[in-house]
Amino acid sequence: MTATPTRIVDIAIGFMGAKQLAAATRIGLFRALADGPQDLAGLASATQHSERQVRTLAHAMNGLGLLDRAAGRYSLAEDAKQYLAGGGEIDLSPFVAFLNDISYPQWLGYDRTVDTDAAGTLELDEAGWGDFMAGVMTYNALHAEQFGAAFDFTSFRNALDFGGLAAGFSFAAMAQNPELTTRFVYAPGFTESIAAEAERAGYTSRVTVEEGETESTEPGGEHDLVLLTHVLHRFDATQNQAILAAARGAAVAGAKLMLLDFFLDEDATQRSIDALHAGEYFNIDGTVVYPIAEVEGWLAETGWAVERLVSLPGSPRVLVATAV
Repeated sequence: MTATPTRIVDIAIGFMGAKQLAAATRIGLFRALADGPQDLAGLASATQHSERQVRTLAHAMNGLGLLDRAAGRYSLAEDAKQYLAGGGEIDLSPFVAFLNDISYPQWLGYDRTVDTDAAGTLELDEAGWGDFMAGVMTYNALHAEQFGAAFDFTSFRNALDFGGLAAGFSFAAMAQNPELTTRFVYAPGFTESIAAEAERAGYTSRVTVEEGETESTEPGGEHDLVLLTHVLHRFDATQNQAILAAARGAAVAGAKLMLLDFFLDEDATQRSIDALHAGEYFNIDGTVVYPIAEVEGWLAETGWAVERLVSLPGSPRVLVATAV
């Protein structure tokens, strides 16, 4: 087969599409199509931007597959309708804004990260940190949605959500199973909102919340489901082994561990979103996306048998293990 430059060029100019997606989201291009197809004049009027710029953005979003076009009128593709125009429960606009306003500028220093192996440092004012958290928590909400869709939680009764950042993963499991209770053991600073979120979700009677430093707490108990969501990349190898050992100490034999994170794999082709986040995490604050072989070694040493690895669309993967 004759080689072509298409793939190289598509990767090299990928930032252009990302910037245009951010601009289209910011001016309300997708929202303007929520009630039905529009031509360019209608989109320009709805977004209050010049027809020339709206034309460029509409053509770009059509080329990227987020807008359909017929007879000069644009309409939403299903994923854009669901996640950018209010058609579903999660609006990814805050996450897109985070990538554009915070992540993208930070990536401009990535050459230094590569050349020095020095972790990036993110410096934001109060408003910037607010935007950071809005973006991150929106992306976490997407992860929780996909997590809930990927697994059957009806057989579990007593879950431990250990060291996480958000309650949505456990709530997605509890939504499937009215008999499932969850004990949250989170680090100080991450527990305050759990009770309020549980009340809004109608789960107050099924939730308990405790504080403890993730890397040193041994929560104990006899849980048949243990969730570690977005935990490992925030800690070093020694700390992660302690966390996994503490999780095993809180689980009955045969319990399931669901370990959600990005991983560097050893397949013939690396799952790209994981490797991209390896760059993102270290470049922002020095956190680490670990090789899956290293994580599997920690699990074996701490009493867990790896069962399978499940990919979540647009999200991390889940390493499922059994307590032995």
